[in-house]
Amino acid sequence: MNPIIAEISRGQLQTGRTPFKVGDGVRVHAKVREGDKERVQIFSGIVIARKGRGCAETFTVRRISYGEGVERVFPVHSPNVSKIEVDRDAVTQKARLYYLRKRIGKQATTVKERRLLEAAGAIDATSSAEAGIAAAEAKAAAIAKTEADAAAKTAKAEKAKEAKSEATKK
Repeated sequence: MNPIIAEISRGQLQTGRTPFKVGDGVRVHAKVREGDKERVQIFSGIVIARKGRGCAETFTVRRISYGEGVERVFPVHSPNVSKIEVDRDAVTQKARLYYLRKRIGKQATTVKERRLLEAAGAIDATSSAEAGIAAAEAKAAAIAKTEADAAAKTAKAEKAKEAKSEATKK
């Protein structure tokens, strides 16, 4: 990038913004001008996308209002965005949550989280592959135990059947 443009755009960046990411529940305090009056309007919802970089970076917030999905795109470094508050922190599976557009009801506000353990802080994000392997091993062990229990139950039933047939023969 041209150093002159980079220097000008660096001056446009807002410092001190609350860090947020895709999937977080946010409340955006946007300045609205109506005639000669100016007021702050709060738009709360889930961040479904972040695009761009530098002073051109934007984020999309989606909420359900009276049964209809409403999305607004805000510039991150706009002077018309006075404050961004993070209500809910999320660890998402995807970088864009456009799948929320197809959902209806309460599901439209529920974000699929990567791992419940990561969100709870029990493990860190770098060990998610290890957690996946451990979960697969635990599932395989549970299946093997279920199969062993079923085989033992079948053997017990066959023994009872043999004992009953021997008792009827005598």
